[in-house]
Amino acid sequence: MILLVVDVQKGITNDRLYAYESFINNITELINTARSNNVEVIYVQHDDGPGSGFSIGDEAFEIAEQVAPNSDEKVFVKTINSCFGNHDFAEYLKDTGEKELMIIGLQTNFCIDATIKSAFERGYRVIIPAESNSTFDNDYMDAETTYRYYNEMMWPKRFAECVSMEAAIKLLQKM
Repeated sequence: MILLVVDVQKGITNDRLYAYESFINNITELINTARSNNVEVIYVQHDDGPGSGFSIGDEAFEIAEQVAPNSDEKVFVKTINSCFGNHDFAEYLKDTGEKELMIIGLQTNFCIDATIKSAFERGYRVIIPAESNSTFDNDYMDAETTYRYYNEMMWPKRFAECVSMEAAIKLLQKM
């Protein structure tokens, strides 16, 4: 199993996120559990392009301090929603032979959704721990409704196994 930490970047990791405190606490616990059980942790950052304010060199682009990678952990940069849009990332995963991904991060309705579906289409077992992804209010749904739509209706029994934090921790400890 690989723990994939998606887009937990300074510019969007703040208390406007749905269930912000539990989100941060949960992903921190998952990262620490993975590390202590020798489960590889991979980070991915989204780059909106030069001049966007959310690109390489911008403060907002940097990974949030609460979940910063260790110096030996891989970090990939993507320019589209799915992490698999980064060829080096996709090839690295393929080369590892690993077929299980636990995916956490931001945002539920954009990069998390796209990455889950791309992983599923490539034959990965996808695991999504409760309250380990989040998003903001949008023009159509508030953040809680958006979170619940994907985690309770869209992904389960279709694209991913949505599990409790307790179950996710146990999965990481078995590795």
